[in-house]
Amino acid sequence: MLSIGEFSNICKVSTKTLRYYAEIGLIMPVEINPENGYRYYSIEQLETMLFINRLKSYKFSLEEIKTILESEESMDEKLYLVLTKKRKEMEKQVQDIKRNLDQLNDDISNLKQGKSMMSYLEDIDVRLVEVPKMYLLSIRKMVLEYEFAEEYGNCFTDLFKKINNDKLTMFAPPMVLFHSPEFTPFGLDTEFAIPVKEYVTGTRDFNPGLCLKTVLYGSYSNLSSVYTKQREWAEKEGYESDNALYEVYVTDPSQVQKESELITEIYYPVKKKVSNN
Repeated sequence: MLSIGEFSNICKVSTKTLRYYAEIGLIMPVEINPENGYRYYSIEQLETMLFINRLKSYKFSLEEIKTILESEESMDEKLYLVLTKKRKEMEKQVQDIKRNLDQLNDDISNLKQGKSMMSYLEDIDVRLVEVPKMYLLSIRKMVLEYEFAEEYGNCFTDLFKKINNDKLTMFAPPMVLFHSPEFTPFGLDTEFAIPVKEYVTGTRDFNPGLCLKTVLYGSYSNLSSVYTKQREWAEKEGYESDNALYEVYVTDPSQVQKESELITEIYYPVKKKVSNN
């Protein structure tokens, strides 16, 4: 057996941390001397401690690690599932960091050239277009921000099934309409829709009419910049909102390898402001 000090030194984990791990039931000493309270660990527990440290390096919480250790499932099967999920999370984090680093480099470059850090907004193109009436097959519901990706997949899966079952003809790429007047932590009034040629039960008319249109190439994180530029354009030219803002997903986010391959059209229905004079 190993004293807590020896165990601590080998695993490079402080004795204070080991005592805390024992308190939460993560890894317990195999023996505690009743006379002096000295704690002892077995040689076999060294590998357990290495395993815990390995999972901590992958940013698993102590609660998650405890659940894995206590799982009644096959350890290898359980690990495969949780590590695969964690890899996806880390890949997303790496993408976010890379995107932010690229953006940071662009900002530094602009500042070196004497440009404003917000000068990138000048490259966002806003056009006034007339969008004809269309028939929408849709699902409308309140969606929390963190639920959007899952609801996107679920709702469009259901809509494509209905199109297939009812032998409808898809007229344009999938789109999402945002009916909420403001952002709320309790969810957004969101409509997932697919334009179809046929007008049947379950479809509705949608007549966007005059719209500001911007095509976004790349990450959805830039959508707020597009919204900002469109609102600035509308204010400058004397237009105001006339319907729900909507996004058309020209490329399916589940089918692209890199965020740079995403193509999204953003439409902001508008009308001319009425003069008070």
